[in-house]
Amino acid sequence: MPAPRPDRHADEAAASRLLAAYRPPAGASDELFDRQGFVRPVWQAFIRHLALLSPEDIAERFARGDQYLRDAGVFFRQYDAQGANERSWPLSHVPVLLEEAEAATLARGLIQRANLLEMVLADLYGENRLVANGHLPASLVAASREWLRPLVGVRPRGGHFLHFIAFEIGRGPDGTWWVLGDRTQAPSGAGFALENRVATARVFSDLYTEAHVHRLAGFFRSFRNALQQLSPDPESRTAILTPGPLNDTYFEHAYIARYLGFMLLEGEDLTVENGRVMVRTVAGLRPVSVLWRRLDAAFADPLELDSTSRLGTPGLVGALRQGSVTLVNALGSGIVETRAFLAFLPRIAQELLGEPLVLPNIATWWCGQPAERAHVRDHRDRLMIGPALSTRLPFEHDETTLLGRQLRQQERSSFDGWIEANGADLVGQEAVMLSTTPAYVDGALVPRPLSLRVFLARTAAGWEVMPGGFARIGNNLDPTAIAMQRGGTAADVWVVSERPVDNFSMLQQPSGDYARVAPGVLPSRAGDNLFWLGRYVERAEGVMRMARAYHIRLAETADRDAPLTAHLADYLDGIGVEIDRPIPLALTDMLSSAIISAGNVRDRFSIDGWMALNDLSKTAGRMAQRVTAGDDAARALSVLLRKITGFSGLVHENMYRFTGWRFLSIGRSLERAIAMAGALASLADPEAPDGALDLAVEIGDSVMSHRRRYSVTTSRETVVDLLALDTLNPRSVLYQLSEIRDHIGYLPDAVVNGQMSPLSRRVLQIHTGLAVETPESVDSDLLRAVVGDIAGLSNLLSDSYLR
Repeated sequence: MPAPRPDRHADEAAASRLLAAYRPPAGASDELFDRQGFVRPVWQAFIRHLALLSPEDIAERFARGDQYLRDAGVFFRQYDAQGANERSWPLSHVPVLLEEAEAATLARGLIQRANLLEMVLADLYGENRLVANGHLPASLVAASREWLRPLVGVRPRGGHFLHFIAFEIGRGPDGTWWVLGDRTQAPSGAGFALENRVATARVFSDLYTEAHVHRLAGFFRSFRNALQQLSPDPESRTAILTPGPLNDTYFEHAYIARYLGFMLLEGEDLTVENGRVMVRTVAGLRPVSVLWRRLDAAFADPLELDSTSRLGTPGLVGALRQGSVTLVNALGSGIVETRAFLAFLPRIAQELLGEPLVLPNIATWWCGQPAERAHVRDHRDRLMIGPALSTRLPFEHDETTLLGRQLRQQERSSFDGWIEANGADLVGQEAVMLSTTPAYVDGALVPRPLSLRVFLARTAAGWEVMPGGFARIGNNLDPTAIAMQRGGTAADVWVVSERPVDNFSMLQQPSGDYARVAPGVLPSRAGDNLFWLGRYVERAEGVMRMARAYHIRLAETADRDAPLTAHLADYLDGIGVEIDRPIPLALTDMLSSAIISAGNVRDRFSIDGWMALNDLSKTAGRMAQRVTAGDDAARALSVLLRKITGFSGLVHENMYRFTGWRFLSIGRSLERAIAMAGALASLADPEAPDGALDLAVEIGDSVMSHRRRYSVTTSRETVVDLLALDTLNPRSVLYQLSEIRDHIGYLPDAVVNGQMSPLSRRVLQIHTGLAVETPESVDSDLLRAVVGDIAGLSNLLSDSYLR
């Protein structure tokens, strides 16, 4: 290929400087330059734009995109010897550009392939003619763990096995696009493609608005509508089924659920009653008729599939047999991801479609057949040899896949015997030489290998192809470096038109009179996590206030044995807070627990709230490593208090007043009431040391209120009145009981046929019992009894709504 030359319309000097290091490897196709060495037309405007930016401007723009991803909480999990670690999202800031005409050609080929895979699945779980007529080996199908025998003969309720799929494609040396792998199980990456788009659009905001780039929102809106149309019952729900927060792509599951407005459920949220799939909600069981499945099929039902699974729902396969639920995609659809299937799909296409594949897949030979085994043996130097039943992509080879050309001489001598003995378990695939695309590294554009994941969604009008995709970019010219676990990055994909494009939105134009939609149901698990989030955050704030008060007095006296300081230390120790550390370990543990609870409801949690909570936890962790006791710790705890009250205000002021907010608020009020009653029992006790009453008012953040309400110094009566019995003080026990009572009154079935529920009755009893007391009658024993009574509400709440 001739040496690349910048397009004549670009600024010659700036473009030459930008492209000085850009030298695609010999023999590889390149996305930026054509075969004559000219910048492709689709790239010319982008190169002109980038070439005229200063290095400082580029760095500032890239930082803007990275900051957005951090603020949005986008991450991926990297695995090493120490286990799983969350890493910042590795964005390659330069997008991949495709001409609209080329994208349309790809779409035609991928739609043809999607239809073919649908027909293959229908046959494998139906008449099985492909095996009977010799187009697929029976042993290959039966040996795959992705072929689920219990689903044979089960026709999906909607008539289709596949609804949302992806294809991994790459451009070969001759410029032809090849399919590297089919993703039909539970394809990931669509949500990350959206986030890549938002981040990259912020990096190149001025160019993006003028570049006629096709938007992604229309694709997702069409698929959302298609999912909703799969439900035959308007009262039934559509939801996304996730393996949970420990899954690599959980962020994407939560993001997509929030973006599309669907519930995000785990297997434990569901149960099967009389053949129907139901979600456990705080209002009881509610039907679910469509599940977008994001967990592997084998884990979906421990009753009939993998009995060791803790992620699925027993009886789900039975519900499928009865036709009461649609799974997207159907259980068992992962069978066509198998590497060895690539060897047979070209011939199957001729059999089922009567035409060749528009987009060929990577050349593959299954070694279970003599001729193919001999071919692999004789051409091993240009092949990759790996497990036939693997669903990994060919360039993602690990210790189970080898490159024939890398065999040492002594290994070559044993290769023939190995492949003869294990042929049915092996495939040979053409070694991948991927095209390269620009990446910005160390101030210059350099070529890096590229693979592209393109998504297709089934709609009422047929398959719709995402006008973009998820690109993976290598960190060097080795194609195996594309994987993020090996340092690869992710890039946005721009499909560029010569004409203005529609600015789609997820919002639909209303037809007819506006009707307000009722809030969705709240799964019991989500209610439980919101309840405990409220408790953990309030508990942490209470510990901050008490620990700060301790260190203020320690700074004043420098004496840990002073009566009041020692009394407070004993009280903290009694509630499990060690005070030997300036930032107590119990405090950082509470914040970690709050993050876990919030992480379990990411789809219901704002980005600002999530970032504020994480910032609080990280700040506490950093302070725990460097602050010292006394004044330093008091100042640090004041910073944490400002952050946690800011978080509480952000969440409680901005959160929609639906049922989830009530559980969060109940948890907060319950914890505050328990903490205040417990603190008063200790600090307002007649045997408490001097200064304890002032300390109680300080911990209750009610110093100014006390001064305004009582024109006297603190006494036991004034402190108990203000912090236990005052219905206007949000720090008082009775105020929080009023809050709990009111919130519970809005929960489902709080009153049925005029009769109060046990929970409503009990909170009213506790509230009334305290409301009739006077400051003189409230002693430490009564306060400790109130602590126990309020704590008992937690169990009643769980029994009533959260199981």
